[in-house]
Amino acid sequence: MLQKLRDKTSGWIATVILGLLIVPFAFVGIEQYLGQRTDTSVASITAPPSWWSSAPAWWPVSVFWSHDKIETDEFRTRFEQERQRARAQQGEAFDARAFESVESKRAILDLLIDQRIQQMAARSGGLRVSDAMVIRTIQEIPAFQVDGKFDPQRYQLALASQVPAQSPRNFERLVREGLQQALVPTGIASSNFVTAGEMDRLIRLMGEQRDVTMLTLPATAVDTAPVSDAQIKQWYDSHVADYRAPETVSIEYVELNSAAMPPQPPADEATLRQRYEKEQARFIAQEERLASHILVRVEEGANAAAQKAAEQKAAQLAAQAKASGADFSALAKANSDDTGSKAAGGDLGWVSKGMMVGPFENALFAMKAGEISAPVKSDFGWHVIQLREVKSGSQQTFEQAREALAREQAEADRERAFNDLSSRLVDQVYKNPSSLAPAAREVNLPVQKLGPFARTGAPGIAATPAVLRAAFSDSLIQDGTVSDPIEIAPGHSVMIRVVAHAAERALPLAQVRDKVTAAIHADRTRKAATKEAETLLARLRSGETLEALAASKQLPPPQALGNVPRGAPVPEPSQPDVFFSVPAPAAGKASPGMAVLSRGDIVLFTVNKVTPGDVNTMPPGQRQVLMQQVAQIGGSDDADAFVKAMRKRVRINVVERNL
Repeated sequence: MLQKLRDKTSGWIATVILGLLIVPFAFVGIEQYLGQRTDTSVASITAPPSWWSSAPAWWPVSVFWSHDKIETDEFRTRFEQERQRARAQQGEAFDARAFESVESKRAILDLLIDQRIQQMAARSGGLRVSDAMVIRTIQEIPAFQVDGKFDPQRYQLALASQVPAQSPRNFERLVREGLQQALVPTGIASSNFVTAGEMDRLIRLMGEQRDVTMLTLPATAVDTAPVSDAQIKQWYDSHVADYRAPETVSIEYVELNSAAMPPQPPADEATLRQRYEKEQARFIAQEERLASHILVRVEEGANAAAQKAAEQKAAQLAAQAKASGADFSALAKANSDDTGSKAAGGDLGWVSKGMMVGPFENALFAMKAGEISAPVKSDFGWHVIQLREVKSGSQQTFEQAREALAREQAEADRERAFNDLSSRLVDQVYKNPSSLAPAAREVNLPVQKLGPFARTGAPGIAATPAVLRAAFSDSLIQDGTVSDPIEIAPGHSVMIRVVAHAAERALPLAQVRDKVTAAIHADRTRKAATKEAETLLARLRSGETLEALAASKQLPPPQALGNVPRGAPVPEPSQPDVFFSVPAPAAGKASPGMAVLSRGDIVLFTVNKVTPGDVNTMPPGQRQVLMQQVAQIGGSDDADAFVKAMRKRVRINVVERNL
């Protein structure tokens, strides 16, 4: 039997059949075998080959396509970076729970996908980032510079201080990848331009003014027709999102406020004297020195010859100043390069330690009154210093410092009492974390209640962002435990416990029936008003004037508005450009339009005249700046359009479970 099987499978027909079977296994079988491994990516991107960029997505043979993945670690790193950025921007308003939403994660993943698509496009187009470009980019990063120049030690230190620390090779790789993914969109964006004709048209449109006649229609009578049960049910079912109760919580809390605590007894004399003895150095007035100087400035980066010439000039000025009968003030006025003190004869006023740069200060405080220094080098150049007078520091007596000591001691006692009370409360809560009452009794503070309240418009202490976040946190809602102390202000904190929670939910029809009925009446009224306005608008389009319409409806005459510019707050601030939404009228004609205002009123209007902006009124410099801005906006739009087009040409598979 085995011999027969061998004979049957050794012919050319069997060989062809086996060959045909090998082909799909080569492209499908191995891929499926590899697919059994655990996928640690959050998204995979497959792009067609550069030699067939229009290959359809359904094409089965993808062995020649480019494949890339966004791994979970990369996504998590970017997610944490965006979290820190959002927290820094929003401060106390940052909502960590909302940031963890699926929508937020998908938005960040989309950014990563767009960047990866741009990088793949650069590789496919044969674009490469040179080593020189990477080096130049790194050297231009301010964090790696000292005095405006790249410093290798600062570079190494900055990378080592990252969390986690980065090696130069890894950082250079990241820079190279970032540059490569920016090559295509940057090139597209920078290639945009605006022609002179386009600019003229834009200026005419921006400066356009319109003469308008406007008629406000009276409010339509409120609908009072009966509403059937079926209509109520139909409206409720189609607007169920409008009738939802928000998520709410009720809390109990204990409030600690140092301002409400009983005042501490005043400190006795011995305590104040002890504090004075420990802090005597605080009550010594700093020594001050009355100084003048002459500055011979040396420009940054000056060569050795310029440095030497400046030093010699300073030495000559110092010799002249030390000569008998020399007038230092006159020398400073004639020779100093310090524009701030030159006119005052180099006078710097009273100087105390910490006010001047190090070399200057060291020299000044080593001098005796009446002395003139030798040239002193600083970052600004060479200084010749005159010390005119010395005012020694003086020690305040205990009696002079007593008031300040008493005030500071009272504040310290109040802060210590607050901290002691807070510590006692926390200790008691740790003993029984599921209840506030026992801890509150122990420290003799009341347990207060608040709620139910929603995330928006929360009252009292719940209006504090930190309290609101804690009240709606999953841990407090699910566990029912007491929170850690939450600071509302210095010396003012609370500890809260969620006692009731209601999730967002749809309100039953029986509960909102009156609101639904009112909404139906309002909708009928609005539709009736719109229908009446559209009838009148049709009459305007047929050639009737607004004045004739007003007379037929016994309305006040329409209002004429001349030279209305773009952005004017008419007919109301929320719709500043409604008069520019209709086409310009033909000669001798008017362009009619209609606008529904925010309060429900309806306005009919006609545009009677259009005056284009004057191209010649814009200064050439302003025109050039505007051209650059418009080109940048257009270039950015082109780059976005490129990425969107590339998204349509690649296959993107998001692994939701790994987000």
